[in-house]
Amino acid sequence: MNFNSSRGLSRRRYMQSAGLALLAPFLPASDSAGATSASVNNSSAADWGRDAIASVMAKSGTAAVSVALWSAGQVVWQEAFGWANREDGIPANVQTRFNTGSVSKVLAALAAMILQDRGLLKLDAPVVRYLPEFRMLSDRLELRNQLGPRTLTTESVWDPSIYSDGYKRITVRHLLSHSSGLPGTDIHNIFAFGPYTDYAANVEAALADTHLKHEPGELSVYCNDGFTMIERLVQALSGQSFPEFVRVNILEPLGMTNSGYTLAPFAEGTFAHPYYQGERLPQEFVSAYATGGLVSTPTDMLRLGRMFLGGGILDGQRIVSAAGVAEMGSDQTGMLRINLTPEFQVGLGWDNANQIALRSVGQKAWEKNGFTVFFSNEFYVLPESDIVLMLSGSSTNYDVARLAEEIVMRTLLDRQLLRALPPKVSLVAPPSVDSPSPDPAIVGIYGNYNGPIDAALVDGRLNLRRWQDGAWTPMHEGLLLRSDGWWWGDTGDSFTFEVQRGMRYLVQRSPNSTGYVRVSFPLGQQLPPLKAALSAAWKARIGTAWELADEAADSVALSRGRYLVKLGVLPDLPGYMLWDDAQLMRPVDDTRARMTVKVPINDGRDLAELVFQTVDGAEQIVRHGSIFRQVAMVAGNTDVAQSLETEGFD
Repeated sequence: MNFNSSRGLSRRRYMQSAGLALLAPFLPASDSAGATSASVNNSSAADWGRDAIASVMAKSGTAAVSVALWSAGQVVWQEAFGWANREDGIPANVQTRFNTGSVSKVLAALAAMILQDRGLLKLDAPVVRYLPEFRMLSDRLELRNQLGPRTLTTESVWDPSIYSDGYKRITVRHLLSHSSGLPGTDIHNIFAFGPYTDYAANVEAALADTHLKHEPGELSVYCNDGFTMIERLVQALSGQSFPEFVRVNILEPLGMTNSGYTLAPFAEGTFAHPYYQGERLPQEFVSAYATGGLVSTPTDMLRLGRMFLGGGILDGQRIVSAAGVAEMGSDQTGMLRINLTPEFQVGLGWDNANQIALRSVGQKAWEKNGFTVFFSNEFYVLPESDIVLMLSGSSTNYDVARLAEEIVMRTLLDRQLLRALPPKVSLVAPPSVDSPSPDPAIVGIYGNYNGPIDAALVDGRLNLRRWQDGAWTPMHEGLLLRSDGWWWGDTGDSFTFEVQRGMRYLVQRSPNSTGYVRVSFPLGQQLPPLKAALSAAWKARIGTAWELADEAADSVALSRGRYLVKLGVLPDLPGYMLWDDAQLMRPVDDTRARMTVKVPINDGRDLAELVFQTVDGAEQIVRHGSIFRQVAMVAGNTDVAQSLETEGFD
């Protein structure tokens, strides 16, 4: 589940303006940090990788990149490029630490497996067994979309059937496989320029005032909250904080001496600074330790990967059972009730327990990517081929997934495990269907977390538009239905509509970033107009602007100015409110609006309820742990709807 970079779509709006402004020089490690910075052992993969890294750094303005590659029993390549601190003349070297983002989830899953080995935890036990104070508002979780596709666009799809205490059925396995039903990501102080150690406790408190967005185990949609709850479990069962447990039981035994969590500022020169539009920023602190807070080096991460290769053992020391390693790397999707993309095989902590492109050439690969606001990473372990790769960079402006996948492919070539690189997939569409008769039921609005999509049929062709900045923006137009049953354009992208459990989905299929395979992703779930009109209270809120009010002063969310969003409506879909021009919300009374979609993989992530409160005579919104207060709308204010989307941690 390379949720973001395999599509090449996922750069948070907060960071879009970074562009190519930062033109960091490509600085070969052998010239910048002495002989200990670079090690290459006759690898054409490394030769290709060095040139590719030079190119992407020059084009993207990435200040620093570091890579380490293990293959066939030895370190084949470890090297750092660019600057840890350009202004002070500190080059990056192989000991320079990078924020690894969601690669951290692998250690969270590993911590859970260690607890299971000790008899303290069972994967399929409910979370409330270990956290008896854990609560959510799911006593009456409403089953959605039960009426079937024929009535989907004309009748309400919310059935008031009672699913009592749905949160009590969340298991540890659900948390580790993104199938818990928790909202997604609590943004409150998640990224900052200083340490915040109470993030996980605050998340658990915020969950007490929200509902599940889907039943546990119903589907798998990327969910940072689930791994934050693993942090709470580890503390409850071990008596240690999560960072301390990982340090004592994983990092120190593995000899990962340059790895840890941002509990306090690091010494200057030991970490890569983030840069934004050419400006050096302070150290980035990630408060969500289990889901995205690990700081490490590719060299250290090789030791973690080698432990997985050894079935839980490194240098004669066992960290976890072989059964635990195998369980982490096993496909967890078999029991899902909604699974629109069976080519993805989610592991425990791993995005992919059998990465698609490597699988296409007969190689099993466990893969995890990881982003923060300013850093990008890819981590590969090929358990049957004795290969580990970690690639880290101090930017999200380049395609780290493409680089990593190509390096692994070329390592397999070096080892003669591949005879040649696989061919690129064809971008040529199959023949069109004569006199197509498309199903008119596909027409409508499809909701997600990133902006509603309108599907329309015009003269037998499919047009797709996305709602952005208060207007419909063309996505793909003039798509033709082809003999394979997909709607094709001229770019190699194709689309289809699939119904599961009475819900209709729009699904996109595209070549992945390397072009070796096609991957598909559900983009949205079709939503009907609501019969109930908006109440007077909700109508009064249309067009209002809201400012994030309780964020710390050194939060990354506030580093570019005010954090403002707009509350509006989508004229084409009556009855809903539209948060941040992106998420369609369903009011259930005058004070609460609920989440509305169940979209697997990525486009149903990071949803939240809106709860209105009156404090000192003024309304405020509580949204999954964050408080927003109303501000005057300023015409032409570009800050409105420019929210920090936490697509990092993928």
